[in-house]
Amino acid sequence: MADNQGVVAHESDMDYPEHERTYRLFLKLVKWVVIDVAVIMILMAIFLL
Repeated sequence: MADNQGVVAHESDMDYPEHERTYRLFLKLVKWVVIDVAVIMILMAIFLL
């Protein structure tokens, strides 16, 4: 009944090195956005309070 005969295993056409490079770039951008927002918040706390 549950033989999984309809499931066909195949290799992915995904370009893994490009995917990993894009993911690393995404992580770098997120890191710098978080740092920038933290700096802006600190500067606002200093100059606006």
